[in-house]
Amino acid sequence: MDGSGSVKEAAMVDVARSLTDRHVLVVEDDYFIMDELRQSFERSGATVLGPVGSIEEALALAEGSPRIDAAVLDINLHGEMAFPVADALRTRGIPIIFATGYGAATIPERFADAPHCEKPVEPEMIARLILAYEGDATAEATTAA
Repeated sequence: MDGSGSVKEAAMVDVARSLTDRHVLVVEDDYFIMDELRQSFERSGATVLGPVGSIEEALALAEGSPRIDAAVLDINLHGEMAFPVADALRTRGIPIIFATGYGAATIPERFADAPHCEKPVEPEMIARLILAYEGDATAEATTAA
């Protein structure tokens, strides 16, 4: 998925679909945002990993969880940039979505293809992005067959 078109593509995903049977890692240091994401994703049927608000906790889950289907990352966690977490997730082939107050210019080039949502974010939009990633993976598998 191209990072620049991801929001438009996500809007085209069938909004009636849910996050059932998906394991979503939430990395966010703001309690209210983290709780809103957790509640929304769980209502949509997802298993939420975390949420966690520190680099150390996020790395432990990123490296130790047997299954993560997607991850939602805030960039700044108590003054530390979350890019080591994004790197660990990418190493495992896990799709990442940045949900942050920072602009796209803050995101390193190696993550240019990752969707970026500026706060305030709507949990439903992030859910659509997760489903859009899945749609892209399904399309790629079908094309390769």
